Amino acid sequence: MDSFINRFARWHVWLGWLAGVPLLFWTLSGLVMVARPIEEVRGEHLRREHVHSPLPAGSEIAIRLPEGGKPVVSTSTEVEQGRVITRLTYADESVERYDAEGRKLAPFSDVEARMLVAREIVGGDRVASVRLTDADAPPIDFRRPVTAWQVVLADGTHVYVARDTGEIAAVRTRWWRVFDWFWGLHIMDLETREDTHHPLLIGFAALSLVSTLLGLVLLFRRRKPRASP
Repeated sequence: MDSFINRFARWHVWLGWLAGVPLLFWTLSGLVMVARPIEEVRGEHLRREHVHSPLPAGSEIAIRLPEGGKPVVSTSTEVEQGRVITRLTYADESVERYDAEGRKLAPFSDVEARMLVAREIVGGDRVASVRLTDADAPPIDFRRPVTAWQVVLADGTHVYVARDTGEIAAVRTRWWRVFDWFWGLHIMDLETREDTHHPLLIGFAALSLVSTLLGLVLLFRRRKPRASP
């Protein structure tokens, strides 16, 4: 019995060296990710309260869809900056905007994106740069298949304004990017930071489980009392 327990102890030591690395990564990344409230990580504290204006009484909205066009799955109408704007979302997830007279509006420009961020984001009037990002190759801190204006603020915050919808799609603070990097470390996927099911992660998780179970078994090992001097 003693030899069996000793063998368990040797396995536990060697497995502990291997499992110690991912356990350290998981503990460190977990600590970083809970260091600040998730609302602050998501930049919700930077969003100004959006007041929805009611449609004027008797409003009529006429939008003529072309024959054989894409199927519409949802519509929404709001008053924005004194204008009635209707958004049509199609089955392919594309979006188009129309005014109250049914005229199709052009995609959001960089100037409109700047103005929107200045209105709806705290510190949004201090813009460092603006660039258009591609839906097929979005920045790592956006990761959405949406063509968007990346508005970089003076404090390092990135605000993404969807070009087609004219809405703020995401707010990425400096701390969000730190959080995101440690999330990638936590799931052991620093490239895409989205894959939570891959052999490396599963293998280390199984290894850590086995090492922990061995440690629990060794808790029941009886130790011989030391001889008195």
